[in-house]
Amino acid sequence: MIIIPAIDIIDGKCVRLTMGDYETSTVYFQNPEDAAKIWGDYGAKRIHVVDLDGAKEGRLVNSKSIENIRKSFSGEIEVGGGIRNLETAKHLFNLGIDYIILGSIAVYNKNFVKSLVLEYGDKIIVGIDAKDGYVATKGWLSRSNIRDDALASDMKEIGIGTVIYTDIRKDGMMEGPNFDSIKKIIETPINVIASGGITTLEDILKLKEIGAYGAIIGKALYTNKIDLKEVLEVL
Repeated sequence: MIIIPAIDIIDGKCVRLTMGDYETSTVYFQNPEDAAKIWGDYGAKRIHVVDLDGAKEGRLVNSKSIENIRKSFSGEIEVGGGIRNLETAKHLFNLGIDYIILGSIAVYNKNFVKSLVLEYGDKIIVGIDAKDGYVATKGWLSRSNIRDDALASDMKEIGIGTVIYTDIRKDGMMEGPNFDSIKKIIETPINVIASGGITTLEDILKLKEIGAYGAIIGKALYTNKIDLKEVLEVL
């Protein structure tokens, strides 16, 4: 099971939100690459980077910050937020990013996802961000009428091997993840990286028990609720 620290970026700064609400932004690092270096020093093998400005605007906004993170972290990096065309995907891969995460575009343009999978294979991950079982899009600002498990099935069918599943109502709430929904997506079956609400070592061990491929940890790391070194040692 992969443990993946999260770095969310707004205005070039490392922030955390609560339930995806941009108005709740708290800055933890002025320079996101500083966070990347810390998590790398603690032993993280992969980090999860989201350009939150990009997710909202539908285009990559914080490219320079992502480039700086790449220079500061020697492990794998996955990046999401505003990746809506081939040029952006190529740009990120040229920066040395290992995986790109497609969000809204997976709902609106499955042919685009399919074309990227044909070209880049398992370097393409789809983010399924859900609220009450329905997929949210455009930086979590809109809710679609598509069920989260239906999208997971569609993605598996077109060749996606891994999805990141986030329950928006759990994100940043420090109340534990939505295990039932995560298990439902795992049963698609597809590799599931769980995200949203992971607060304790016990949460992580339970995710491992139900078959999660990975776990993304955000606010719990930044508020010292979870000790990354301890988690990596236990696993």
